[in-house]
Amino acid sequence: MGLLVEIRAASSLPIKALLTYPNPNSNSNSVRFSSFATTRATSPSLCRFSFSMASSSSPFSPTSPIETSSNSGLNATSSSAVGMNDLLIVGPGVLGRIIAKMWQQEFPGSKILGQTMSTDHHSELAELGIVPFVKGSPLSQKVPYVVFCAPPSRTEDYPGDVRIAASNWNGEGSFLFTSSSALYDKYDNDWCYEDSPVVPFGRSPRTDVLLKAENVVSEAGGSSEYKDELQAISTRNTDFYSWASSIALKQKKCTEKLFQYLRSSLLTKFRIWKSLSSASYGEKGAHNYWLAKGTVDARPDHILNLIHYEDAASLSIAIMKKRLRSRIFVGCDNHPLSRQEVMDCVNRCGKFSKKFEAFIGTDGPLGKKMNNSKTREEIGWEPKYPSLPAFLGLED
Repeated sequence: MGLLVEIRAASSLPIKALLTYPNPNSNSNSVRFSSFATTRATSPSLCRFSFSMASSSSPFSPTSPIETSSNSGLNATSSSAVGMNDLLIVGPGVLGRIIAKMWQQEFPGSKILGQTMSTDHHSELAELGIVPFVKGSPLSQKVPYVVFCAPPSRTEDYPGDVRIAASNWNGEGSFLFTSSSALYDKYDNDWCYEDSPVVPFGRSPRTDVLLKAENVVSEAGGSSEYKDELQAISTRNTDFYSWASSIALKQKKCTEKLFQYLRSSLLTKFRIWKSLSSASYGEKGAHNYWLAKGTVDARPDHILNLIHYEDAASLSIAIMKKRLRSRIFVGCDNHPLSRQEVMDCVNRCGKFSKKFEAFIGTDGPLGKKMNNSKTREEIGWEPKYPSLPAFLGLED
């Protein structure tokens, strides 16, 4: 049996994680993780994963050669055999690169392919051990593992792109699609779990495109009878954070990039992030926007949920290795913070010369408090960084 994984990353808009109601006749599981947003002045969102079990009678051989068009930028030759742990990453950005790094550590010698929109970063990917090729360059042979981490913002047919990615999966391993926790239908700062309801189709174009993409992942799992239900494992993450460069602060290290909110969606639903060495990433994040503004017309009590990139990555791999079915998982640190609490951490960190003043808004939707205790017990996983304050070396 192969495992299909779908991941979603939350958008920077009010976050709702997509809920999957397992079908008793389904062979799939669902996992949800949170995500991070960039510099937009909106609240971060969650992400989720979807996994689907495929039949072990896949007609594709795990040792078939990979072939691509000569102008794709891919350096793999047709004589390269497909290994049992080879991975295709669709959209090898921050998340995809983290996945690649952890995958290489978990499965030494495995081949990692990266599908991109252009050749702009192919040299960087090659240095990371990722074999890059441009979207539209077909693979003549399918691979056992596929991770879809590309955001919906760069394509006119997101569900179609997911369908193409799924067509490159041979069903022997896992298919991972990154989705968004924006699908969880909760805006009252109350607790939200793996089995909490998701928004209905038709609520908004933003959530509709993710619902359609998840349905594609569900169909890839082979259960066309229940197309309105997610047949794959879905994982939704809360807002991701990481650091770019460390600085000394009272004998402790603080990071230039306290956290980055995921904007891409994760469906298979699982998304992995790593701490980056590039200082440019430290300029991203809602906290930077809020710092620049000083005073922000937004509710200070809106709840945000966080998870470190490395933790999201480790959870993703842990879930894939379990090959579970008909399950939904959530990725978060179980330490929800309000906007005000997040900015208090930023001020206390000491990295920034400027101090955030205040949130002065009184209207607008509240957030949600994500809890993934069920996921942790099921997977046997715990985060490396239990909270943002702990990550920053601050008193919790």
